[in-house]
Amino acid sequence: MALLLGVATGAAAQRVTFINPGKSSEGYWVTVSQVMQQSARSLGMELEILYAERNRLMPITLAKEIAQRPARSKPDYLVVTNDYSVGPEILRSLEGAGIPVFMVFSGIPEDLHAQTGRPRERYPFWLGSMEPRAEDAGYMTARALIQKARAMPQLRGADGKLHFMAVAGDRSTTASAARNRGMLRAVQEAKEVVFTQQVYGEWLRERAHEQAKVLYQRYPDARLVWAGSDQMAFGAMEAWRQQGGVPGKDALFSAINTSQEALDARRRGELTALAGGHFLAGAWALVMLYDHFRGIDFASEGLELHYPMFMLLNETNIPAFESRFAQVQTRVDFKAFSKFHQPKLKRYDFDIGRLLR
Repeated sequence: MALLLGVATGAAAQRVTFINPGKSSEGYWVTVSQVMQQSARSLGMELEILYAERNRLMPITLAKEIAQRPARSKPDYLVVTNDYSVGPEILRSLEGAGIPVFMVFSGIPEDLHAQTGRPRERYPFWLGSMEPRAEDAGYMTARALIQKARAMPQLRGADGKLHFMAVAGDRSTTASAARNRGMLRAVQEAKEVVFTQQVYGEWLRERAHEQAKVLYQRYPDARLVWAGSDQMAFGAMEAWRQQGGVPGKDALFSAINTSQEALDARRRGELTALAGGHFLAGAWALVMLYDHFRGIDFASEGLELHYPMFMLLNETNIPAFESRFAQVQTRVDFKAFSKFHQPKLKRYDFDIGRLLR
């Protein structure tokens, strides 16, 4: 069941609806919503958030409901993701509805362009997409995991090599595939690493927990566990503890997403590598749509955009991240990133480092 949240900022405000693919109780996706709400507040926009609750078909159902609304209730823009490759069906559902659509977090991959065309082609109302450069996160975390393991000879298998396993997200979401590419690139660069197996945890802690129990029995020398999200890492870590292991000591784990639980685990050393920053993508998308509404088209930078948004979190920078993050949720004025309000700005600067300074 979808949960409806709203931020009313005035009858004449620009109205945007976001179909959040996550659960309304899921730390990462709740954070995404909270930061988008702050972006909307500071820009004077009205933001409606509908949760799909990780139901693969719910985004399509919600898009159809929005398309059928009376004109006075339709948003000025609809923001969606292409999680589980539902983007093409969402676009088909919105034909004739008169609602401009923008994809964020995960866009349409090359192999689906045959169905959709490029933005503003087959579906002229599909304005474009903006994705965090997710391959960076996969590469950063896998490389940090391997680098740490090199200094811990007790983690090597009987063959003297480091045995590595991966719990990926899903097979169809572009962000998941990009994270996996980055992870595999780091593994291929490390000649002393043996890649055992990759499984798909579907972003679920419980599923990753069950998969990890099987993998630990199948690959007893595996001591490096890469996960495509924090929740899946926690599932794999719990399975390791249940067989008497100590994460961070006799096996190393990595994760992506900056939930408080993940930050705490990184600070305690239970997580060896943690990457995040992409939770801001929704807030950045609102900045671009705010400008678009006022005649400043992001097309000058491209229609299918990829921006670097990830950073590694460690003992040194986590305190500053936590301090600044609280402000991002409640006090940051996103007009500072708007071309409308900053006419000298020629290209968007969505670097998390700037926001944290």
